[in-house]
Amino acid sequence: MNDILKVTGLARSFTQGGVTIDVLRGIDLTVGPGEIVALLGPSGSGKSTLLQAVGLLEGGFDGSIRIDGEEAAKLDNDGRTRLRRDALGFVYQFHHLLPDFNATENVILPQVIRDVEMPAAKARAESLLTALGLGHRLDHRPSQLSGGEQQRVAVARALANRPALVLADEPTGNLDERTADVVLSEFLRLVRGEGSAALVATHNERLAQKMDRVVRLHEGVLQGA
Repeated sequence: MNDILKVTGLARSFTQGGVTIDVLRGIDLTVGPGEIVALLGPSGSGKSTLLQAVGLLEGGFDGSIRIDGEEAAKLDNDGRTRLRRDALGFVYQFHHLLPDFNATENVILPQVIRDVEMPAAKARAESLLTALGLGHRLDHRPSQLSGGEQQRVAVARALANRPALVLADEPTGNLDERTADVVLSEFLRLVRGEGSAALVATHNERLAQKMDRVVRLHEGVLQGA
């Protein structure tokens, strides 16, 4: 089967104070269907920059990014927006939930943007949240949820549209160790159950070892890909 993600020769440089800084140096990376890959590296190693590139959130990169068989460089802005909406799901260190919407509504919203009818969107949201142990918290707003519960809602939102690839940037970095273990285990279980692939950035070696494969980013160079 074709790779869900294929990155070839990806490079990114910034100029600061007249000095050029190479953040990514010719990255080659593949993620297969249903594979969960840990992107391990310390803060400042370029993990977030790589995820922003793969997530089509920024320009200015050299190289090739193919997502679910589509070459991102060949797409215009509308095409990249469609690919993000249809093929990608995002989980960040901070949950970024909409405070005026309850848990179910936060998971419904990305489906509505994709023109899913409301009854189906609501059923999908409730199913995902229940699978994450939040069946009793469906009507609660973010302010009424714990940090771990908020991040579970963010995971459900990322999976709402059945993405081919989930991108997670330090998804448990804002949680205590015990809660981080629980949330990551539920994240991995649900992603595997949904059949999605995932690229998960983390600086935590112990958590990285729970995934299918580990690649390491050091000073803009990827090892183990």
